[in-house]
Amino acid sequence: MRQYALILSLLFAFQPAHAIDQEKILAATQAVVMVRGYNDNGGLAYGSGVVVGNNKVLTNCHIFRGTKQPWVARGEDTYTITSVQADRWHDLCLLSTSGLPFKAAVIVKNQTLSRGKDVLSIGHSNGVPNPLTSIGVVKSTYHFEGSHVIRSTAQFRMGASGSGIFDMDGHLLGINTFKTPGRHAYFYSLPIEWLRHLETLPMETAFPIVGKAFWEEEDHNKPFFMQIAIPEINQDWPRLAEIAQKWIDADSKNSDAWYELGHAQENLNKIEAAEKSYKQSALLDSANIDSLFRLGMIAKTKGDLQAMHSINLAIAKIDPALADEYSNNLGCDKAC
Repeated sequence: MRQYALILSLLFAFQPAHAIDQEKILAATQAVVMVRGYNDNGGLAYGSGVVVGNNKVLTNCHIFRGTKQPWVARGEDTYTITSVQADRWHDLCLLSTSGLPFKAAVIVKNQTLSRGKDVLSIGHSNGVPNPLTSIGVVKSTYHFEGSHVIRSTAQFRMGASGSGIFDMDGHLLGINTFKTPGRHAYFYSLPIEWLRHLETLPMETAFPIVGKAFWEEEDHNKPFFMQIAIPEINQDWPRLAEIAQKWIDADSKNSDAWYELGHAQENLNKIEAAEKSYKQSALLDSANIDSLFRLGMIAKTKGDLQAMHSINLAIAKIDPALADEYSNNLGCDKAC
């Protein structure tokens, strides 16, 4: 218990701006475990997992591709994996264990995730025995196959595949799974709602677990929300505009697609076109903070104080703190 108290005390010392319930986050941290196994060459493979029920651990399937005898661990204590339910395409595996004494993470059904929402990533990055915590915000949620894949700024690294992303009340939102390469990476988590389907799948006892996940497809076959990531990170605006337009052609009512098109157009100095795209994005999703922010910046360049003020009011309805950030970024008070 003392090791978790130390982790949390360090977290709070460096993150005073976030309202954190220590007891709830401690409970979330204690639901995170390590998943280990020996790979074919005798090396030790490791990942993370989250306890989601009595003797049940949710993790990623891809961490089992090179090991025949994995197990769950907490410190020096180990717990046998007796079977697994595997959704290879969605990269989620539900482990059944024996004698696991830890309480399950709290899951809230049908929780709405808004952009800018504070989140915590808790997992065993780099295989460290104590879970590490990273604070971030939800950048976007992407509708995909019955739920929403989460992109956030809460970082996780090697060894944290299968770890949890939680809200500030300690509720499990999803499983940290993949990221883009490079220093300015995008971090993606799979929705906890997919657990419901996973629980209906047959029990398996043979390892390794092999099979490609959706996020490992060739670039042109990946979901559009993944295709836009690398051009955006690399500031390849013509390529981003091309992919965003394809996304719109496939799903004209997708707010993120219109935002990405506007982002590309703005950086290609096509300001009028960008403004139209951002407006369409905000029309489709009035909570699309990114589009509202960019519309505010365009309004500032035009000297349109009325539009700046209207956008400020719209953002304030979503999150007053974000409205303050908006005002600071534009260099104006709340009245603009």
